[in-house]
Amino acid sequence: MKTRDIRIPLILIALFIGGMYLIRGAVIRIRDDRNQKKSILSINTQLHSTTEPGSIWWIVNKKRPLPSGYIPPSLSIPNVTLRLDRDNESMKVNGTITKNIEDLFAAAEKAGNPLLFASGYRSEEYQRQLYQSYVEQGGQEFADKTSAKPGTSEHQTGYAFDVCELNKDCTLEKSFGDTKAGIWLQQNAHRYGFIIRYLNGKEAETGYDYEPWHLRYVGTELATELHDTNRTMEDFFNAQ
Repeated sequence: MKTRDIRIPLILIALFIGGMYLIRGAVIRIRDDRNQKKSILSINTQLHSTTEPGSIWWIVNKKRPLPSGYIPPSLSIPNVTLRLDRDNESMKVNGTITKNIEDLFAAAEKAGNPLLFASGYRSEEYQRQLYQSYVEQGGQEFADKTSAKPGTSEHQTGYAFDVCELNKDCTLEKSFGDTKAGIWLQQNAHRYGFIIRYLNGKEAETGYDYEPWHLRYVGTELATELHDTNRTMEDFFNAQ
């Protein structure tokens, strides 16, 4: 009888402890959910326009073209290693983000992942030539997945640019995302205000294949939010 009496309290204690762990786990999950919601809601989505030309949150895609003949008000060349000569227009970016690019490249080099600035601003005319070359290379469908039609390219905003590994073939392949430099960018670009604009698995939202080399400046606040939640600009702003 005494042995039986001892076992019952022990069972109750075990059930009590197990219940406490379950409650603690539920509380942690609730806190995590609240923190995530707080993070998403903490951004003032009206801070910058998604439609105004020149805004750092300006969403440009196949359904949201730029004004005809748009040219950024200020273009300058970042002080980083360039793929082409400095007098080449495609080595320029919007002048407001050169410091961010320089800081990004410096951090990448310090981490052992030196980068090459492959391509920045593209005029509407140059994009027309580039797009046509893709059509000739693989047909209309291939071109639409890999290149923007003239007047719909983010490069024309001056806020987007492509990168490669320094001292490697600059071929802009999806495999770049699996390199040390590509992985480092995925993990750190947001700290300098940049996002991987065309994410893997988000083709239906962005309209483009995965491009781990294509960076877009949106500012550190939004870049961090999109990085942490693995969302695209189209999804975050409900701007398909």
